[in-house]
Amino acid sequence: MSDRGPLLVIVDAANVVGSVPDGWWRDRRGAAERLRDRLAADGVPGSDGPVEVVLVVEGAARGVESVPGVRVESAPGSGDDHMVHLVAGAAGDRAVLVVTADRELRLRVAELGAEVAGPRTVRPV
Repeated sequence: MSDRGPLLVIVDAANVVGSVPDGWWRDRRGAAERLRDRLAADGVPGSDGPVEVVLVVEGAARGVESVPGVRVESAPGSGDDHMVHLVAGAAGDRAVLVVTADRELRLRVAELGAEVAGPRTVRPV
């Protein structure tokens, strides 16, 4: 973690929700809300110190509201592009962790200096 601010944890909602075949496709918005609520209650396991959690939603999950402990951002277009934008905006200011299994997104954010972790980081199976 940087001295300049809390760890920024950016969660790829679609990717994390889609990592477990529990019927999420019947209610994408509800699945994103359940993930948001789990993050608000449990935080990011294994993180020492303060964290800022940003849940990026897209498509049918757009419009999910933020709650204390989790800021929700509705991507205006591609969720991946929005996450890259968030990482670029924080680059050099503080440590960033992106939670996704998307290989291309992992490469894009790693090039900007972010750490990456898989969905099980925030959604154990």
